[in-house]
Amino acid sequence: MNTIRLLKFCRITSKITAQSLATFIILTLIFACLSVAPAMAASRLFEGLSNTQLVALQAIPENINTRISNSFVTEAVNKVGLAVVRIDTERLITRPTSHFFEDPFFDRFFDENLRIQPPSQELLKGQGSGFIVDPKGIILTNAHVVNEADKVTVTLNDGRKFIGEVKGTDEVTDLAVVKVDTKSENLPVAILGDSDLVQVGDWAIAVGNPLGFNNTVTLGIISTLKRPSSAVGIPDKRLDFIQTDAAINPGNSGGPLLNYKGEVIGINTAIRADAMGIGFAIPINKAKEIKNILARGEQVPHPFIGIQMITLTPEIAKQNNSDPNSVLDLPEVAGVLVTKILSGTPAEKSGMRIGDVILEINNQLVVSAEQLQRKVENSSVGEKLLFKVLRKKSEKELFVVSGQMNY
Repeated sequence: MNTIRLLKFCRITSKITAQSLATFIILTLIFACLSVAPAMAASRLFEGLSNTQLVALQAIPENINTRISNSFVTEAVNKVGLAVVRIDTERLITRPTSHFFEDPFFDRFFDENLRIQPPSQELLKGQGSGFIVDPKGIILTNAHVVNEADKVTVTLNDGRKFIGEVKGTDEVTDLAVVKVDTKSENLPVAILGDSDLVQVGDWAIAVGNPLGFNNTVTLGIISTLKRPSSAVGIPDKRLDFIQTDAAINPGNSGGPLLNYKGEVIGINTAIRADAMGIGFAIPINKAKEIKNILARGEQVPHPFIGIQMITLTPEIAKQNNSDPNSVLDLPEVAGVLVTKILSGTPAEKSGMRIGDVILEINNQLVVSAEQLQRKVENSSVGEKLLFKVLRKKSEKELFVVSGQMNY
């Protein structure tokens, strides 16, 4: 019995030894091939392997000393980071002297020199962001960052400071151009993308100096597109914003919003104080249209007709007409209801009236106030526009010559 067991043990041992020897020989041949011709050996090595085996091979960790694993965010920020700047502003406010002590009644109580008070002054400081779009020192930012500033200081990513000159501002689009004197030195510039190609769900990377923390990066997605400024709560602007959930805070204003490739697709400009995680950016294509005009110090043309308006739908009209306190009987149609005519404007000169419902502009239907605003904005100052309006129950045609909006 012991002899039989011994023979079985020897057979098993010989099989294991043979298998181990075969495995050793195969591995030796593989490494020999790799040392002679790595590319060819690797190609042949993977032939015939199953998907499971390939996945197992891919899961083997790389040498930590040779691994390079930058994320797309890192790569995007590295492309534009040196072109992002910090903008600090100063503005001196002079407050008038109080006339309270000028009353002769106080002569008996106060010395004359004590009653004469010099005007008080207060230095207001602000801070925002911007980015370089021309190597000669042209910087894009928000108008509200530099408006009425007495002094503008631009700090580059490397810490160097320059005094900035505000070349032009446009309050309607909240855009501004600042110039710094680089002494013939070329500065790094940000790559401008195409905001018309942006889609909801795309990555969004905000870069700037929020709350005084320099070179801050936040990540999110594009939440929606063409959000009207009126819906955002900024009725005095003419913009369709890019909405994002990338964190934007005070100080981010004027900084770039990037896509995953590191291209600027927007300029961070606004947040909703009553909503966490919602920010808005000006599409970069709007900035492309007017940045050269601002850099030349010229006024940006903004055609306007001079009305206040709301979108009218059959449902809104029906609800209004059923109200016994309503002052207007509205036609139950889709269009734009004129609620006010501003004095001395093209609309007043054309004969437009409160209560008119605008149905068409230049033979094109309009069904919302935002659509009408875009059509007027896309016209030229001094262009004659044909409006079809419904006044009570009669349709009328009015010619309105658009004017330049002053602000």
